[in-house]
Amino acid sequence: MTQLESARKGQITYEMEIVAKEEDIDIQKLIKRVSKGYITIPKNINGKTVAKGIGKGLTTKINANVGSSSEIENIETEVHKAQIAVKYGADAVMDLSTGPHLKEVRSEIMDAINVPIGTVPIYEAAVGASQEKGAVINMDEDDMFKAIINQAKEGVDFMTIHSGITRDTVEKLKNSQRIMGIVSRGGAFLAAWILQNEEENPLYKNYDYLLEIAHEYDVTLSLGDGLRPGCLADASDVPQIQELITLGQLVERARDVGVQVMVEGPGHVPLDQIEANMKIQKTICKGAPFYVLGPIVTDLAPGYDHITSAIGGAIAASSGADFLCYVTPREHLSIPDIEAVKEGVVASKIAAQAADIAKGIKSAWKSELQMAKARRCFDWNKQFELAFDHETPRKYRESKSTPGDMCTMCGEFCALRIVRDNLS
Repeated sequence: MTQLESARKGQITYEMEIVAKEEDIDIQKLIKRVSKGYITIPKNINGKTVAKGIGKGLTTKINANVGSSSEIENIETEVHKAQIAVKYGADAVMDLSTGPHLKEVRSEIMDAINVPIGTVPIYEAAVGASQEKGAVINMDEDDMFKAIINQAKEGVDFMTIHSGITRDTVEKLKNSQRIMGIVSRGGAFLAAWILQNEEENPLYKNYDYLLEIAHEYDVTLSLGDGLRPGCLADASDVPQIQELITLGQLVERARDVGVQVMVEGPGHVPLDQIEANMKIQKTICKGAPFYVLGPIVTDLAPGYDHITSAIGGAIAASSGADFLCYVTPREHLSIPDIEAVKEGVVASKIAAQAADIAKGIKSAWKSELQMAKARRCFDWNKQFELAFDHETPRKYRESKSTPGDMCTMCGEFCALRIVRDNLS
């Protein structure tokens, strides 16, 4: 029985108990929201991960992407990245490997961390087809579903599945005014397959079979936005919204058979369009948890996209998004290294915290009040403990020798010190 089915029967699962305790939410309220599909708890029946809740009324969650590429593949490095991501606060990790040994990379990552694990199975199918059949577009339906089944058996908790790309949307995209076309790898694989084979997307055509697999292992489907905008000029266009409408229909079909589902969202979105995008998604997809990449709010900052996405992520999460996919400083440029992973996670944690404050999440406000008191009392160790990055502020503090009740920014003219010594 899936988490969704258990909730509908009023049954409290072990995973629900964990989430309720971590989120400090009444368990009956949690069960009600899970039963309606407003909250998902990605937890494969074969997985060993610790349950996390994603959705309405919960803290904003962070995902970190790691994984090898066809150009760079080092299993030890990818495992270290996953561990670093979790150390700095990632609530989930997606392995997006496309290197020749992607199965080994995934296995090692799954053994090394205990947060929910996500994948994009079409990558495995595409890599396999490229190796064995000469090209990505030579994969067939069996290749796609074999990858999904194998990963479900291995214990993958949630999977990005691009079922919203159809022959109709691909044809309309060809005639659209988009600048960037398709920037989703999974979306590009399937669009190319559709055009080459002149057939419907198997992940859409055989969606009921996909639901059977997801139900058997209680895999949460993360319905991918294969037509997400890849630049600000393409944001909120017809292809994006048309795919979203299809995803909304697929959400209801998943819920009808007890499969947990969330929906992925844009990409690159101007600041003034973010709130509207969140509200449109929540309406069309009947309150399903929303998982966004960024959004990136300007395309003029290569090397700093962890900042552009944190700005967009804060607005998105405060407007309804539930799950933020981190973006590293190396986005669009190269595969991220260890430091880039850390910076990406910390930037997303900042965005999530800012949003949770705006949403009135109790735990977020508690941390803010603790930090305020620590600063007032010059309790540096407490400040470092509460910080998302414990090491960097400590390093800055220790770089100059100053008394315990001041820093080198204000020195003897510290406002807090003056007030303490003269006005209290």
